Amino acid sequence: MAQFELILPKMGESVAEATVTNWLKNVGDTIEAEESVVEVATDKVDSEVPSPVSGTLVKIISEVNDVAEVGAAIAIIETEGEGAAEAPSAPVAEAAPSQTPTPAAAATIETEVAAAVSTATGGELTKSSNGRFYSPLVRSMAKEEGIDQAELDAIPGSGKEGRVTKKDIIAYLASGRKAAAPAVTSAQPQAPAPVKAAPAPQKAAAPTITPGAGDEIIEMDRMRKLIADHMVNSVQTSPHVTSFVEADMTKIVKWRNANKGTFQAKHGEKITFTPIIMEAIIKAIKDFPMINVSVQGSTIIKHNNINVGMAAALPSGNLIVPVVKNADSLSLLGLTKAVNDLANRARNNALKPDEVSGGTYTLTNVGTFGNVLGTPIINQPQVAIMAAGAIVKKPAVVETPEGDMIAVRHKMFLSHSYDHRVVDGALGGMFVKRVAEYLEAWDPNREI
Repeated sequence: MAQFELILPKMGESVAEATVTNWLKNVGDTIEAEESVVEVATDKVDSEVPSPVSGTLVKIISEVNDVAEVGAAIAIIETEGEGAAEAPSAPVAEAAPSQTPTPAAAATIETEVAAAVSTATGGELTKSSNGRFYSPLVRSMAKEEGIDQAELDAIPGSGKEGRVTKKDIIAYLASGRKAAAPAVTSAQPQAPAPVKAAPAPQKAAAPTITPGAGDEIIEMDRMRKLIADHMVNSVQTSPHVTSFVEADMTKIVKWRNANKGTFQAKHGEKITFTPIIMEAIIKAIKDFPMINVSVQGSTIIKHNNINVGMAAALPSGNLIVPVVKNADSLSLLGLTKAVNDLANRARNNALKPDEVSGGTYTLTNVGTFGNVLGTPIINQPQVAIMAAGAIVKKPAVVETPEGDMIAVRHKMFLSHSYDHRVVDGALGGMFVKRVAEYLEAWDPNREI
């Protein structure tokens, strides 16, 4: 018999850690090679980790909700066979020193977080008090609600070993919390530092909502919390400006209606408006490459590859942004296949971590919800995003050789939000106008 360490594999570009969300196997269960053992979640996507060997799960190192680093052991699997017994023996013996930095690094992070988390009264909330451990999330929530250490220690905990969870904090606030001790508040003017940091108390002073009779308290799921943090961070990072252009989609609508049946019969793919709009965006990026950039401090990173993200709504109501890599190298058929494949796998929660990272520009289609306009929030660290509205019929003035006339046209609004730190109004406005020009110049005789 030998022991094999199940390692958290590389989860994608720039992903250094993952949260264990669910163990598919229990200690003592038999595992087949390539069988999924555990579900993990990163800040980008959920994934399953398969076992490279057959054996029996004898130890779980990272419990549910634990954060594990890429390359760290998360479980021990007992295997059979002499070859298996010899090979893993050295790594198992070396496991302790190789993992030693991990708790130390975690402790350092916890210390920094604890030091940064302080109540509105200026006191610090410690990560361990009264025999209980408090997570960064719980301490952060307590700080925002003005809960001091003594009040936090008095809150009943439903978590492991009596720990206070987010749900406990919400229930405590909903049931009517104790009033904050006034004695500590009076000590605030004595310290010059809190006076200097005036904005911090203002954030904590946000009005507390007291649920009324019959109100339902819904806890955000993990993805919704990530989306919320991502959106707030984007607005705080980039000064958003949005430009609008209305594009005449009549030629494209007529071409698609005439060819969608033949296109699907020939290529086995449904042709939607998304790859068509994406193609126009790619052409416009080639004309205005400074849209395809990211900001890092005081430097601008101009990307060579054009990787277009496409916002996709999930059945849960959450949003995910899979990325079409090297989109400028694909034909319309290639873009159609990539868009359909990513959209289908997004709905089935089957995306790989690499497929939701590395985007350099994003397209979101708000028209699928019947919206004619939208002001999208930039997907950091990108500097621009475009929203395509619903295509609607409306009367419009059309120039003809015989003069102007009123005709029914298929119109669509394009909304272009961009980071005003590096994208000025001229560039942002010209870019969205160029996208519209490419759409309006569609060849009605284009072959499929």
